[in-house]
Amino acid sequence: MKLSIEGIGEFDLPSNSPLLILLDKIKEQTQRRGLPLAFLTESGEIIDWHSSPNSEGSTSFLKPIYPEDKEALFVLRHTASHILAQAVKELFPKAKLGIGPAIDEGFYYDIAYERPFTEEDLEKIEEKVKEIIKRDLSLRREELSKDEARELFQRLNEDFKIELIEEMPEEKVSVYRQGDFVDLCRGPHLLSTGQVRAIKLLSVSGAYWKGDEKNPTLWRIYGTAFFKEEDLSAYLNFLEEVKKRDHRRLGKELELFTIEEDIGPGLVIWLPKGAIVRRIIEDFWKDEHLRRGYQLLYTPHVALLDLWKTSGHLDFYRENMFPPMELENRAYQLKPMNCPFHIYVYNQKRRSYRELPLRFCELGTVYRFERSGVLHGLLRVRGFTQDDAHIFCREDQLQEELIKVLELVIYFLKVFGFEEYKVYLSTRPEKYVGDERRWSLAESSLQKALETLGLPFEIDPGEGVFYGPKIDLKIRDAIGRYWQCSTVQVDFNLPERFDLVYVGEDNQFHRPIMIHRALLGSLERFLGVLIEHYAGAFPFWLAPVQVKVLTIKDSVIPYAESVSMRLKSLGFRVEDDFRSEKLNYKIRQAQLEKVPFMIILGDKEMETGTISLRSRKGENLNNLTMEEVIKRFQAEAQPPSKGS
Repeated sequence: MKLSIEGIGEFDLPSNSPLLILLDKIKEQTQRRGLPLAFLTESGEIIDWHSSPNSEGSTSFLKPIYPEDKEALFVLRHTASHILAQAVKELFPKAKLGIGPAIDEGFYYDIAYERPFTEEDLEKIEEKVKEIIKRDLSLRREELSKDEARELFQRLNEDFKIELIEEMPEEKVSVYRQGDFVDLCRGPHLLSTGQVRAIKLLSVSGAYWKGDEKNPTLWRIYGTAFFKEEDLSAYLNFLEEVKKRDHRRLGKELELFTIEEDIGPGLVIWLPKGAIVRRIIEDFWKDEHLRRGYQLLYTPHVALLDLWKTSGHLDFYRENMFPPMELENRAYQLKPMNCPFHIYVYNQKRRSYRELPLRFCELGTVYRFERSGVLHGLLRVRGFTQDDAHIFCREDQLQEELIKVLELVIYFLKVFGFEEYKVYLSTRPEKYVGDERRWSLAESSLQKALETLGLPFEIDPGEGVFYGPKIDLKIRDAIGRYWQCSTVQVDFNLPERFDLVYVGEDNQFHRPIMIHRALLGSLERFLGVLIEHYAGAFPFWLAPVQVKVLTIKDSVIPYAESVSMRLKSLGFRVEDDFRSEKLNYKIRQAQLEKVPFMIILGDKEMETGTISLRSRKGENLNNLTMEEVIKRFQAEAQPPSKGS
């Protein structure tokens, strides 16, 4: 077989032979750049030196993968997971191996053991990992029949591997060996353990085997690996920054919210300060929607179960719904979605083409049964409030409505401090409802709306939902992480299920198109992202406490009270700290609470009727008049843009 490797050359490769037999020849061609780590096939599959390239024709084309290529970290981290598994088996021979994939930020391995692994265990395992790397063990791939593989892992007493083998449809399976260690694996891998240089084990957590809570609990050891120590160091610094910004810790420290096991996992209680931030967002959200022609709705938290049968949620979404409640011989359901209620509002009367578009919006609280293992602060909860809206429009209005929705999305993101985002257009999947004409119309309308607004986007072929195509926006936060928040979906399914119609200009019935859209996703998730984006230091207009009035001595309290009352009367959110404590202690306390401004008052300020202002960043402004302070606060008390 002829083998062509991009940028290197052409070679004759005996049929079914691994690339490894060409190692010396390829070395000659790659002295300047170094050997490839692995290869990318024409179909997009990553194969390693131990694999045999498959080709239907007489020639196979491969693209070499070097350390700077995006696929390289996957190969590196996959090998790192095997080194981790070998280290655990050498230190804890009774441990049994589950799976160990490479993931976006590193790798992990699920391991069954008689007890959880401790931090001390993790240190010992990392030492053993580095020792295995120093041994520079060559990796070898072997193909075995399922019977041979089953027998091998029975000898090794690896029950989970045997279970995986039984589930494999292929007649042959592959294993990789490094020294005395062997693991069931498809690959790809590096040539040897010595090629893994910068590695760090990070944490241990519990994980159900195959993600099913009915299965045994395994211990998941997380790690990460890079090609350079400086890249690893930068990533570990990034993790420290992530830890500092963790909204769960900040939510507790800043008294924003709490989630109590005694009340229920995934159920959020907003504390007074968090409730203030939420109210500010809600009021802004409502005002902007009303200004742009939306009509505000409030709908129940429960409905008869039959509603969810009609909508299809019971068929497609049952496992994510809470169990129904039996009352007066009828079944009721906590709502997982707001959509059917908005549809019933549409159906309150016969609609004319002249009424469309109809835009209904609601901050509607919904309930979804997320498994306890995936709950995560505000980011994954069981009860949350969607910033929901549904638009009912004619076909000829679809593109214009999508443009308006996207303009509103971008405006909201900008107001809350998100200037960068990635946009994805997901098109028709293999299984879908509706006719092709409407799908084509919706897809082209979504694409033209993006192009009209000059928004760069990527197409995700076949990733639309069964009822229509969609646009997703992922926002980039202050430390470079992307979060899924905004989504815009076109729906052909629910108008059909609920038989929605309007009377057209021709006096005939027509089916409206329905647009689902969420700007922020949910208030809970968005506030979690917002806390981490600002590290809890909200801008002045969003801060639950905008100003703290601090006294240097008790004799100035009457003056401090008059200053505080004046600011409160103008609507500013002010707290007083008139305690008989040292000023530096009060300042430090206000900074820990991330209050934007402190007003500091002593004898001098009282005598001259002035104010000393200090920002949480440590900037000081002295001898300010009350009017100067008010003017500054008023300028910062509004959202950063007045909208469009």
